[in-house]
Amino acid sequence: MKTTFKLAAAAAALLAAAQAMADINVGVTLSATGPAASLGIPEKNTVSLMPKTIAGQKVNYIVLDDASDTTSAVSNARKLVSENKVDVILGSTTTPNSLAMIDVAAESQTPMISMAASARIVEPMDAKRKWVFKTPQNDIMMSLAIVEHMAASGVQTVGFIGFNDAYGEGWYQEFAKAAAIKKLKIVANERYARTDTSVTGQALKIMSAKPDAVLVAGSGTPAALPQKTLKERGFAGKFYQTHGVANADFLRVGGKDVEGTFLPAGPVLVAEQLPASHPVKKSALAYVGAYEAANGKGTVSTFGAHAWDAGLLMSSAVPVALKKAQPGTPEFRAALRDALEATSELPGAHGIFSMTANDHLGLDQRARVMVKIEGGAWKYQGSAQP
Repeated sequence: MKTTFKLAAAAAALLAAAQAMADINVGVTLSATGPAASLGIPEKNTVSLMPKTIAGQKVNYIVLDDASDTTSAVSNARKLVSENKVDVILGSTTTPNSLAMIDVAAESQTPMISMAASARIVEPMDAKRKWVFKTPQNDIMMSLAIVEHMAASGVQTVGFIGFNDAYGEGWYQEFAKAAAIKKLKIVANERYARTDTSVTGQALKIMSAKPDAVLVAGSGTPAALPQKTLKERGFAGKFYQTHGVANADFLRVGGKDVEGTFLPAGPVLVAEQLPASHPVKKSALAYVGAYEAANGKGTVSTFGAHAWDAGLLMSSAVPVALKKAQPGTPEFRAALRDALEATSELPGAHGIFSMTANDHLGLDQRARVMVKIEGGAWKYQGSAQP
């Protein structure tokens, strides 16, 4: 009898040990190919820098490419939750892809941390978005920075051209709200596809409206096309871009045509230029150092930093969740979601994150600066306070 009891106790101990050693599985879907590849590649590179163990638990990363396609993003998300049994999803790179993945996260009750910008990913808060978080700054935050700069620079009329998808539409809606505050008049409103090779028609309409400045609401290298076209047509006004272009590939493709452009960006883009007193300088430089050590000097981009911040949020939440449940269970996923929502004053590459039940971004004005493109490089212009 004693032997049986000892065997049972040993078996229970082995089972408990096995459960305690359960791996944390992290599913990642991003756009390493397709129109958004210049965003997705640095994100993919950043995933390789994320911790392999957290709170003593081994972490496995399952990384899939959605090729900048919404259908593929959804397919990847479903595969990650059904086949790989992931505890959390990181991704995707673009707004349309991330929006398409929300249903999968909600249905499977798997926390998802998006690396795309639109506020629509986390707003308005509802039963589905309860499971979704994101790291890039919201459109309205960056729109206000642009409007403030425009008004201070004497701009009164603006031409707008953006992607003909959720990114462009979201930006127009938020920029229009911000422009109204400063009484700026939007005199042209045009759209184009990420894969378009010509925007001559749209450029001519903008030129005919004679705006003081043009805002291009695109991301990655496709955002250079409208600006290059307008430059070729002789537009001499000011150019503004969104934080969706803050990478070296945009500078390379845009060349001399994007010189003098203004844009709001996360502090990480100009981390070394920030004053010592800036609250994000230390955490931004930590990412720059880690990424450039692995990929070379000058390779860092804000998009990889969005992935880094997603990893920081996950790493901060996991130890809290482990106190309540073991990885691989619905209880752990729920605890991880709750821990993400309770994040407070977490320094990241882009800002300081403090989440609430109604705010699954958690960034404030410390997460933005104004930048100008000068000599093919990013130049810090100030903190972009409203």
